[in-house]
Amino acid sequence: MSHSLSSIRSLLLNASYEPMRIVSWQKALILWFQGKVEVLEYHSVFARSVSSSFKLPSVLRLKTYVRGRTHTHVRFCRENVYIRDNYTCQYCGNRFSTKHLTLDHVMPASREGKKEWHNVVSACRSCNQKKANKTPHEARMPLLREPKMPAWLPLMEFEVGGEEMPMVWKQYLRLSG
Repeated sequence: MSHSLSSIRSLLLNASYEPMRIVSWQKALILWFQGKVEVLEYHSVFARSVSSSFKLPSVLRLKTYVRGRTHTHVRFCRENVYIRDNYTCQYCGNRFSTKHLTLDHVMPASREGKKEWHNVVSACRSCNQKKANKTPHEARMPLLREPKMPAWLPLMEFEVGGEEMPMVWKQYLRLSG
């Protein structure tokens, strides 16, 4: 088995298919056994008991709509920028762990560039140093994607320490790239 069960997560959608949160596989099974959700996608991993085995849910949809906190504003912070950019340097396109990523001001702070969603991207140390105190155009380092405030981020951060977000989640999260 390539996955450790402790790293398995499930994406929980509202009845309207809007992403709500990421839950542990245990919580996913409880919701399923309680009849509160329908399973839309499965992981290729099973949980086994003495008498049964269950394919673990990857994407769940609540059967009834839950009115919750609407996330009209995603908090700006280092971790959320990394999540938005999929832990990928927006200059070279390589993925990095958080300890090897930095935040880069597209318009440098020394030139009045603000620390906000539309002006900050994830960058590896090498690209950040190479770009230095220039704009991407001046440094001849085009951005992979224009930075913008995301519409949604997981409430419980997906553990990325070497783990990829399941590909099947991307269609439900409307992530580009």
